[in-house]
Amino acid sequence: MKVTIIGCWGAYPAPGNATSGYLFECDGFTLLVDCGSGVLSRLQQFVKVEEVDAVLLSHYHHDHVADIGPLQYACLVTNTLNETKNILPIYGHDEEPEKFRSLTHQYTEGVAYDPSRTLQIGPFTIDFQKTSHPVPCYGMKITDGTSTVVYTADTSYTDDWIAFSHQADLLITDTNFYKGMDGKGPGHMTSTEAAHIAAKGEVSTLWLSHLPHFGQLTKLKQEAEDVFSGTIQIAQEGLSWKGPKE
Repeated sequence: MKVTIIGCWGAYPAPGNATSGYLFECDGFTLLVDCGSGVLSRLQQFVKVEEVDAVLLSHYHHDHVADIGPLQYACLVTNTLNETKNILPIYGHDEEPEKFRSLTHQYTEGVAYDPSRTLQIGPFTIDFQKTSHPVPCYGMKITDGTSTVVYTADTSYTDDWIAFSHQADLLITDTNFYKGMDGKGPGHMTSTEAAHIAAKGEVSTLWLSHLPHFGQLTKLKQEAEDVFSGTIQIAQEGLSWKGPKE
């Protein structure tokens, strides 16, 4: 399994960057997890639009789904140019029915996942964890049978993440606040809360993502290092991780 960051900013994209978007690749299958603002533009530096086999969404806030509309038009254009009729499945929860219905377009099909059940998409097996966020949102544990990656999506801290992340090879956390700040209202975590999950969950590598637009980002890592002794990296476009099969 290979994981590449396409976008990692919270709320809105920094200049020339994108909000949440992560590319998972395994055995020739390409899965895009979340598709926020700017993701479609940045994605094409890594794969062609028609090479994406499926999309999986954590929730429907704009910084995670803003580029679904442009992606749908891209599917329309590429199918027309290539004289194909390929339908792209977009997986999302159906707890907000109108937003779920918007996932279906001429060449995309919304597919509802049940977060209480394990989901299989291509070579990936996915389990869900409900997050602490103002709207229905689900984090994910994604495995190819060899490596395990946990993505918290948007959430404030809860102890549930420790067991859910136990011995993950890679943990991608919402890190929208600095040490000592309170993220419960907006539903986001701090650097030390993310690191606490990594330490107690005995994960191998921690990516600090969903980054804030204020403060010095290097401080996020410094604060996390006081809590977690494993590998810590601040998310950035193009940062990639490979499991042993790769």
